[in-house]
Amino acid sequence: MTLLTLLNAPNLAAYTAAGFWGKETIYHLAARHARANTDAFAVRDRHRRLTYAELVSAADHLAGHLAGHGLRPGDRVAAWLPSRVEAAVVLLACSRNSYVCCPSLHRDHRVAEIVALIDRVRAAALIAMPGYGADADRADVFAEVAGRDSLRFQWPLGTGEMAPFADLAGPTIDRIASADANQIMYLPLTSGTTGEPKGVLHSDNTLLATARMMVRDWHLERAVLYALSPLSHNLGLGALITALAGGGELVLHDLPRNASLVDRLNETNAEFLFGVPTHAIDLLAEMRLRDARRLRNVRGFRVSGAAAPPALLTALMEYGITSQSGYGMTETCSHQYTRADDPIEVIAGTCGRACDCYELRIWRQDDPNVEALPGEVGGIGGRGASLMLAYFDDQAATDAAFNAHGWFMTGDLGWLDDAGYLRITGRKKDIIVRGGRNIYPAAIEALAVRCDGIEKAAAFAVPDARLGERICLAVVICPGLQLDPAELLRDLEAGGLAKYALPEFLLPLAAMPLTASGKIIKHELMRWVAEGRVEPIALRG
Repeated sequence: MTLLTLLNAPNLAAYTAAGFWGKETIYHLAARHARANTDAFAVRDRHRRLTYAELVSAADHLAGHLAGHGLRPGDRVAAWLPSRVEAAVVLLACSRNSYVCCPSLHRDHRVAEIVALIDRVRAAALIAMPGYGADADRADVFAEVAGRDSLRFQWPLGTGEMAPFADLAGPTIDRIASADANQIMYLPLTSGTTGEPKGVLHSDNTLLATARMMVRDWHLERAVLYALSPLSHNLGLGALITALAGGGELVLHDLPRNASLVDRLNETNAEFLFGVPTHAIDLLAEMRLRDARRLRNVRGFRVSGAAAPPALLTALMEYGITSQSGYGMTETCSHQYTRADDPIEVIAGTCGRACDCYELRIWRQDDPNVEALPGEVGGIGGRGASLMLAYFDDQAATDAAFNAHGWFMTGDLGWLDDAGYLRITGRKKDIIVRGGRNIYPAAIEALAVRCDGIEKAAAFAVPDARLGERICLAVVICPGLQLDPAELLRDLEAGGLAKYALPEFLLPLAAMPLTASGKIIKHELMRWVAEGRVEPIALRG
């Protein structure tokens, strides 16, 4: 299948000349590390620890079997896997043979959803772990895909103690490893917070661009990184690419329930963590419970996926862990982040500044082809070496994602200060228009999570005959605590929220509807209210 992309000669020349793109694929990068130091470790899970040489050898072995079963360059390889070293092997095998890795099959997916995704990307191979998934006790993915002629290779993973893919059987073909770092080799799915997830096409070079910048800016050469997010999520995958770019090691988070994260981090000598705010909250809770003053080597933590309360980031600093606030998307990779020497108010109040291989520009909300004034809130547009090459099989969506000047429009709203630091005010689709006034949910949410007792917050619109829309604030209250609605309004107003932006309804929930990557699905909240499944509490007239 021919994959249409935005790759063009001017960008290729410019990004290569600037050093953002190179000639090495991810596979060749790992192979170079293996040659340079045969004993250097690359990736580990709870049961196995692979050197770069062992990782490359396993990728060669898997790639040979995929070729032996008839896979050709450009074919998609679907991987439905937990945090196991095999996920890294699959990625390298795809880079080696010019296959396209499709890892965005998550633990909370049901078998029927996985089958639909396999059909959607027209996968030629499926690698999965039996008994994995939301309905593993009732359905078998291999039984459901049986008989599909397009699916030429299916492999259920064995026990997690054996060498990766050591039990593969069948014909093999040893192809020469691809030398094209601009090949399409990664096809994740967007989180789908505002609608149907889209497939995103990335090359070795677009993935490596920001990873190289992260290694340089945060001094992660030969560092031990720890991915609290699984490799099926872009945050976890980004951690893997960053580790490979720096010749370091990635530790996968596969602890059994109730096992000690503090002990695991100390045991593995982890230096830099990748996770979401919930991971940071859990880590701090364990450290406080054990009266642990420091972790052995941890010095940094990229807290991503959702807005983190400033108090959380400050608390990490008290334990010697510098938080990295950032901004990125499936389409753009993690191009925006704070630096280790930024003051805490910058880390807590901004999304950082763009790395050297990417640039941002703010465009007017009423015309995305006109640049906004300095300091004005507008649509966030970006371009650079880490930008996706297209949406999979969707030329219309690809065309619609760019403005007339060729900038990718993220759908988010924000503004840049004089130093280039970004502040997000919300999603364009999330804006609440109350009586003609634009109200930005992110401002309400940022203040709400600072209030005592609130663990998560999401502001969204509910319809109103007179004003058009009114403001509802959904909250998850911390266990064992109670929330006083009147005190909440006072705290929001004291924090600087305008009276017209104060929530008019409160919706306490036991849990938010979340995507697989942990982002709140606001259109689900709106649907629940519209269908009467939940009933918000009136706060003010």
